[in-house]
Amino acid sequence: MTKPAHVMVVTPHPDDAEFGVAGTVAHWTREGKDVIYVVPTNGDKGTNDPNMKPEELARIREQEQLAAARALGVREVVFLRHPDQSLEDTPEFRKEIVRLIRAYRPQTVGTADLYRRRIWHRDHRITSQVTLDAVYPYARNLPSYPELLEEGLQPHNVKEVLLWGAEEPNYRTDISATFDSKIAALRCHKSQISDNPSTGLEERLRQRHKMLAEGEDYELAEAFYRIEIPW
Repeated sequence: MTKPAHVMVVTPHPDDAEFGVAGTVAHWTREGKDVIYVVPTNGDKGTNDPNMKPEELARIREQEQLAAARALGVREVVFLRHPDQSLEDTPEFRKEIVRLIRAYRPQTVGTADLYRRRIWHRDHRITSQVTLDAVYPYARNLPSYPELLEEGLQPHNVKEVLLWGAEEPNYRTDISATFDSKIAALRCHKSQISDNPSTGLEERLRQRHKMLAEGEDYELAEAFYRIEIPW
């Protein structure tokens, strides 16, 4: 029997959640909430190094994601290990997410925003679409994927979805006290992010999160499009 979690974060690639939601995740775990990560792709194409073999990069990125999760207090990371740039909106992929929602029974699900205009990674769009469809109607609908009932996985109603990367956010969280944890988690992704302070990553992110907090009574924010599901 899987122990339920308060929050499930479905992150298209290793490191996406750290950019999008890590400050909020750190806040949740400090409050004692159980958070799990689901990572659909293995990130094996996340390099331009001709000497890096895809299978080795996938192994490295999995370890980096585990380290980042530990830094944030995430309880568990579930790796689905689909090849990078390969995701499609299929019944099989949807069933994987439905199974996990029914198993972990989260109240909140977070993922990348589907509706970002123009340039957006295809894996992000597909992950978001499949996750939203899994939340409603499939995870909560008794006749959907009846074989999951045979596994003992009953329908589950998620209460809210948070989409990071939204161009028109309607919900913000205060990450002033957890920004350093977000940066520490990001720096675990050494295959993707340089440790060299001269890159200015921390300062660029600080300025971005200051901008997202404009009009609030705190300094730094992460922003989302929040969908409440009242039924």
